[in-house]
Amino acid sequence: MSTTSAEDCGPGRTARYVAIITDGNGRWAQSRGLPVNDGHHAGADTLKARLRDAVELGIEELTVYSFSTENWARPAEEVQGLISMLAQRIARETPGLHRAGVRMRFIGRREGAPRELAEQMYRSEALTAGNRLLSLFIAFNYGGRAEILDAARRFRGSTEEEFRHCLYAPDMHDPEVIIRTGGERRLSNYLPWQAAYSELVFRDELWPDFTREDLMACLAEFNGRAHRLSLGTRLIVTRPRGWRRDGRPAAATRTNHPV
Repeated sequence: MSTTSAEDCGPGRTARYVAIITDGNGRWAQSRGLPVNDGHHAGADTLKARLRDAVELGIEELTVYSFSTENWARPAEEVQGLISMLAQRIARETPGLHRAGVRMRFIGRREGAPRELAEQMYRSEALTAGNRLLSLFIAFNYGGRAEILDAARRFRGSTEEEFRHCLYAPDMHDPEVIIRTGGERRLSNYLPWQAAYSELVFRDELWPDFTREDLMACLAEFNGRAHRLSLGTRLIVTRPRGWRRDGRPAAATRTNHPV
């Protein structure tokens, strides 16, 4: 097992809250002449491996986009295969994740999930609720606009913090960095409220090909940005206290301050 730590990923501190858009499973399968659902199985294997890496690299929360509200428009055979795989994987992997100390949470519209899958989600959440090593948030039947609409229907307050408590997972931290694989350069309706200040990292690797080294490179890129920001300065113009002898205002003084 590698002993690489978060500090090895680059200067500065590593991200504790990470979200990933796991894009490219279908294209990975097609490029190999395989059924598209073989790509989803390969992607699930990659997630399991990267989750283990996330723990070792000091990540505390990992949020992954597994199935969007728009994915229902995909071919029925692919959708059915993906739903079946999710139910099987959740049932199979939950005991091991529980023993490892991982807390599982699912975000999205539960009423749209098949009963067997929904029940498995609830069982996994209940079993792992007390775990603290890492929180794994799985976005299923999730759409960012749908989340905001659903929250707005429940909202009775007046502040952002009160609105946050109406979101699917108010206990989830805003991701510090969002990683998208597969070469696309967009968020695809993923966590629009939570991503307001997130750093974005886009990778060309298809998700099943996304390695530990790729994850470390993403964290290093985030660390580098955070490090540069911490070394930055901002220009503050202070108000002059007096006037010059010629009757004109004294020049403003400039002082460099850390951001």
